Amino acid sequence: MIKNTTLSKKSIGHAIFWVIMLVYYISSSWPHESDKVFLMERMLSKTVVQIVLSYVFILLLIPRYLNRKKRLSFLLYGLFSVYSAYVLHTAIRCFYLVPKYPEIYQYRPPLEFIERITNGYAFLGNITSLIFPAVILIIIDYYKKQSELNSLKEQKRAIELNLLKHQLNPHFLFNTLNNLYTLALKKSDKTPDVIEKLSDILDYMLYQCEAKYVSLVNEVKLIENYIALEKLRYGKRVAINFTHEIDQHVKIAPLLLLTLIENAFKHGVSQEVDVATINIALRANQHTILFDIENSKPPYNSEPSNRNTIGMRNIEKQLLLLYPDKHHLEINESDKSFKLHLELNANAL
Repeated sequence: MIKNTTLSKKSIGHAIFWVIMLVYYISSSWPHESDKVFLMERMLSKTVVQIVLSYVFILLLIPRYLNRKKRLSFLLYGLFSVYSAYVLHTAIRCFYLVPKYPEIYQYRPPLEFIERITNGYAFLGNITSLIFPAVILIIIDYYKKQSELNSLKEQKRAIELNLLKHQLNPHFLFNTLNNLYTLALKKSDKTPDVIEKLSDILDYMLYQCEAKYVSLVNEVKLIENYIALEKLRYGKRVAINFTHEIDQHVKIAPLLLLTLIENAFKHGVSQEVDVATINIALRANQHTILFDIENSKPPYNSEPSNRNTIGMRNIEKQLLLLYPDKHHLEINESDKSFKLHLELNANAL
C-alpha cells in the first residue's frame, strides 16, 4: 500500500512536470505564431517525443546499463535512442504537420525527411532540445534517491545507537538494586540517598539523553551520581579520584564516558581483595574533550581484560558512528593497571 502510494505520488509529479513543460513551450512561442492550433499541435508532438525518450532512459537504459556500470553500452544505446527520437520528431513534422499546414510551411525552408535524418549538423543541433527534459527528470530522480538513501542510513544509525545504548547499563542497575535491597533489609540511613541517586540516574537515562548530543555538564552529574552509588557499594575497597574542568557549553554523545567508568569498576574493583584505585580526569573546552581513566588490576584476575568487554566494543562502535575521524582512543594495559585516553573533537556535532 505504501509502495503504491509512493508510485502514485511520483506519477502525479511527473505528469505535472510534463504539463509545465508543454505550457512553457506553447507560451514561449505564443506571441510569434499566428495559428495557435498549429502551435499547440507542434509543441504537443515535440513533448510526446521527449516523454518517450525520457522514459527510455529512466526505465530502461539507466537501470539496465548505467547502474550496472556498463557505461559504453549505455553511451551507444543512449545515442541510438536520441537519434531514434530525432527521426520520430522529424517524421511527425514531415508526414503530419507539413501536409496538414502547408500554408505555414510554404514560407519556411523545405523539410525533406531523408535529407534531414542524414544531416549530422541538424541532428546535433536538436540533441539538446530533445534530451533537456530527460536530464531534468534524471537529476531530480537522482537527488530523491540520494535523499532516501541518506534517510535510510540515518535511521539505521539511530537504530544501531539505540541498541548500543540499551546494552550499556543492565549489570550496573542489577547490582545497584541488589545493594539497595541489602541496605533496606538493614534499615540503613543510606537507603534514601541511594534511592534518590538511582532515581536521578534512571530519569536521565530514560528521558534526558534521547538527543544525539547532550550537555557535558549533565553527563558529569550523572557520573558523580554513579560514582557515589559505587562508593556505597564497595565502601573502603575502592579509592576514587574524579577531577573535571569543563566549559559549560560543551556537548557530548550521551553515556559514552559512563560506560568507560563502569568498565573500570567492573574489572578493576569487583575482584580486588585489597584497595582498588580509579583515577578519572575530564577536561573540555569548545574545541576538544579530553578524558583519562586509570584503574588498578587485581593480581589474579580471571575476568577478560577491560578492553575485551562488551562495553568497550560498544564504545568503539559508537565512536565510529558519532565521531567518525573526529576521535582518538588510546589504551595502555599492564599487569597492574589499565589506562585509557580518549580525545573527542567537540566541534564534530
